[in-house]
Amino acid sequence: MKSKAAKAPQMSQPEMDGAASLAELALNLHWTWNHATDELWQRLDSELWQATQNPWVVLQTISKDALGGALAQPGFRQRLNTVLQRNRDNYAAEAWFQDGQRSGKLTSVAYFSMEFMLSEALPIYSGGLGQVAGDQMKAASDLGVPVTGIGLLYGQGYFRQDFDAAGRQQVLYPVNDPGQLPIKPLRRANGEWLRIPIQLPGSKIWLRCWEVSVGRNKLYLLDTNDFANTAAQRGICSQLYGGDAEMRLRQELVLGIGGWRLLRSLGVAPEVCHLNEGHAAFAVLERARCYMEDHSVPFALALAVTRAGNIFTTHTAVPAGFDRFAPDLIRKYLTHYAVDELKISTDDLFALGRQSPGDSSEPLNMAYLAMRGSGEVNGVSKLHGQVSRQIFQPLFPRWPEDEVPVGSVTNGVHVPTWDSQAADALWTAACGKDRWRGGEPDSNKIRQLTDAELWQMRTQARKTSIQQIRRRYQIQLASEGKDWSTAMTMLNDDTLTVGFARRFATYKRPNLLLHDPARLVRLLTSKERPMQLILAGKAHPQDLPGQALIKQWNDFIRVEGLASQVIFLSDYDMRLAQELVGGVDLWVNTPRRPWEACGTSGMKVLANGGLNLSELDGWWAEAYSPEIGWAIGDGREHGEEPAWDAAEADAMYQLLENEIVPDFYECAQRGDPPAKWLARVRESMTALTPEFSASRAVRDYAEKHYVPAAASYVSRAANDSLVAKEILKWQNDLAQHWSSLRLDPVNVTTQRENHLFKVKLAHADLPPNSYRVELYANPEQDGKADVYTMSVSQDTSKPEEDHIYSVEVPALRSAADYSVRVVPEHAQAFVPLEAAAILWAQ
Repeated sequence: MKSKAAKAPQMSQPEMDGAASLAELALNLHWTWNHATDELWQRLDSELWQATQNPWVVLQTISKDALGGALAQPGFRQRLNTVLQRNRDNYAAEAWFQDGQRSGKLTSVAYFSMEFMLSEALPIYSGGLGQVAGDQMKAASDLGVPVTGIGLLYGQGYFRQDFDAAGRQQVLYPVNDPGQLPIKPLRRANGEWLRIPIQLPGSKIWLRCWEVSVGRNKLYLLDTNDFANTAAQRGICSQLYGGDAEMRLRQELVLGIGGWRLLRSLGVAPEVCHLNEGHAAFAVLERARCYMEDHSVPFALALAVTRAGNIFTTHTAVPAGFDRFAPDLIRKYLTHYAVDELKISTDDLFALGRQSPGDSSEPLNMAYLAMRGSGEVNGVSKLHGQVSRQIFQPLFPRWPEDEVPVGSVTNGVHVPTWDSQAADALWTAACGKDRWRGGEPDSNKIRQLTDAELWQMRTQARKTSIQQIRRRYQIQLASEGKDWSTAMTMLNDDTLTVGFARRFATYKRPNLLLHDPARLVRLLTSKERPMQLILAGKAHPQDLPGQALIKQWNDFIRVEGLASQVIFLSDYDMRLAQELVGGVDLWVNTPRRPWEACGTSGMKVLANGGLNLSELDGWWAEAYSPEIGWAIGDGREHGEEPAWDAAEADAMYQLLENEIVPDFYECAQRGDPPAKWLARVRESMTALTPEFSASRAVRDYAEKHYVPAAASYVSRAANDSLVAKEILKWQNDLAQHWSSLRLDPVNVTTQRENHLFKVKLAHADLPPNSYRVELYANPEQDGKADVYTMSVSQDTSKPEEDHIYSVEVPALRSAADYSVRVVPEHAQAFVPLEAAAILWAQ
């Protein structure tokens, strides 16, 4: 006799509506920084929620009976409806960007990045690059800046880390199941899954498209795991930063070309394209191709128009960090694209990505391609802007380094993502709940907090952080086959807690603290003023020296018997970072200057009242002052000198021994808050938190970069690309006739308090309005260069005559400091990005 199959529980219409409401909340990553929904997921399945912090997993796992039971509770349903309506109202309301007519010509920004760190529930990131992208996406939502993200969905993502019994790094690649991620297939109006074709050698491949809601904005992800593709093609988006150069090239083709085609399929027409690193540089080519297609113009004109709306942010501090692809590889993958779609030769394509276009052996440099395809380039800190000008100097021969066209927008962190519960409550009471959703908050109110209020917040945050880390470490010890029962007794709630969590690479010097092990042990084991250390970090699977540094720390912990005072946590990820930065008292960062482009890890402790002890590199070089933290180094570069490493290690030990540890334990015997320590905490929170927030960074991008770039793009595209055509003609004239310009020797006379400079210019066939004659003197110390425009003293309507240019300047510097030069000039062109010629008088 056949048994009857169990009948699936049926949900009523109200329950179905409630399930849809929960799905809407779970599929918008707003919950990663607004915790109003945490209570809902906790009530549905507290254990699963605590383990995953992924509401979509909770909804995919819970039974219909349990879901229906929760939705039948009036309190649960009321909370659900309230939060959902509040979110909808928030997304629909005008925000900072819309207020005050800031938007100008800007309606949309496309933000391309190889990685986005938004939540551990969506593990498509490695580290700092992804963290910047994710934090800026969230801040853009808070501020109402219309940013659309474009990235890749990785089947395995970046590797996960474990340690074996000997403390060696183990590499794991768990699968990212799309059904368990808070994403959904991107579908056309008719329900068809949106799939984008691109051509690779020998065949077309299909890209699947996914949608991620990030507050009021969208992130679109592409992957190649489509069953219409071959097995090799399906694996293109398997790992982040995995595989060889060919695999990386294919990923970047998917990101840049596929990403722009995705926007086009959606009808999204961004005025601005923001490239977060050179990985996405192929987007500038595809954007130009689409303009060619829409307006029936050649590639050169299309690039002249679209370049104005492209912004390139470089994060690389050494030239070797740029992606370079061998000529044969580029010919294999891009010959068809260049010849048949862009209608240019492969040599023309190579010229965009080479320092020396005529060198057939030079690889294609993705950073060069991004720079030549953009109207604006920036580094990610003031110091990194200087470093980047040095790196890109070869593209602008004979131009002064300070005029290499690379600016800077210092990164910031999305404070609501990284502040602890205790810190968030303190900031809310002092500055209001909307403090990061508009202009700069009035952080001076933090200065008014008492020592007792600050110390209570710090004590609670440290206690919570240590509890979380103990639970995490218990699981880690069990997986390593060690005695996990001791984990809950490790670390102390009232001990000075130092954090160091970074990618383990030699240039970051993660073992500088280990330079004198005995001295470090004394600091850690002091009976009256102990210190405890929490470490975390991964080394790339191919970075053997980095992996050796990890093992060195694990050996130190084991040999010195410091297991209760020093913990090395495995698998450094976003959730671990949040637990750590919320509670540590001191964040240590020891890169070798100037190889830290920005270093946002130390920014994450600011809102939480943590202090920084860092090398004067990256963001700390512009943030440091004695009243807000501690610095090592002298602000100069010393290469890889072992003696200098030793000197900086000694300086760090001295700061710990003589200032940091004593200040933390000041008044400890009486039980009073440490006044000196909290004075620094108060000043650090007040002065640095707003300045190094993603809110400030996105406001800077929007006002100073996105809106002007949009206006420039719209101007060049208007009237049948008239301005772009003028710029192309100007460039062609410069290319043909610049070499015929001649400057005679400069005549200088000094009278009283002024120098008078005169020079004769033979201008050949170039009209005088296509160039500018200037007097230039190099910067003095840290100042700006002195640049004066010289005036012509003859009738420029007579092209057959040479022209005399002159200028009179105050005699504050020696006349010998000055040189006369001729530079290209066009009111709407980017010089020297679009015209790098320059002529100096002998």
